[in-house]
Amino acid sequence: MKIIGITGGVGAGKTQILEYLNNKYGATICMADEVGKKLQKKGTECFDEIVAHFGEKILDEKGELDRTKLSDIVFADRVELSVLNGIVHPKVKEEIQKKIAREERKSTNLMLIEGALLIEDHYEEICDELWYVYVEDSIRRKRLKYARGYEDCKVDQIFEAQLPKDLFMRHCDRVIDNSGQFEETKIQLNKIIEDL
Repeated sequence: MKIIGITGGVGAGKTQILEYLNNKYGATICMADEVGKKLQKKGTECFDEIVAHFGEKILDEKGELDRTKLSDIVFADRVELSVLNGIVHPKVKEEIQKKIAREERKSTNLMLIEGALLIEDHYEEICDELWYVYVEDSIRRKRLKYARGYEDCKVDQIFEAQLPKDLFMRHCDRVIDNSGQFEETKIQLNKIIEDL
């Protein structure tokens, strides 16, 4: 089984790439964010640790994590972001390793692990390759403003919290340029899969 880590900045179009590889090649998809959200549900160890650190002000009326409140805190303060990452990410990686083991038992051919922090969290240890989905910042900014309704200051905070392009380039085995039409991206992806 080939295990590929797919990473890149917010708004790079990673989800569209995952959907394409799933539809065309039957790739199994694991999104680190989704795993993280499940692990942060009320009553979990992660949830308790997050509330113990950040306080109950980050909860909604149902007593669940209010993601907007939490992201406003962590994207404005690098120290708080690293505290949150330190609570959540080791548990996410552990859960993903369990998923990999399950997929291996099913004789899956291709598994894609998508996440923003694959480099920081050393996913090269569990992936055969890391792929960087690159998109020019101006295009990512437009996508985040129109698709997600983010204000400029929020986009700036997110960009600032992410690795610079050269670090992605240095740590990833392949680069997929998703700045143009998606048809161009598909050509790159098909070529890569052939190479694999």
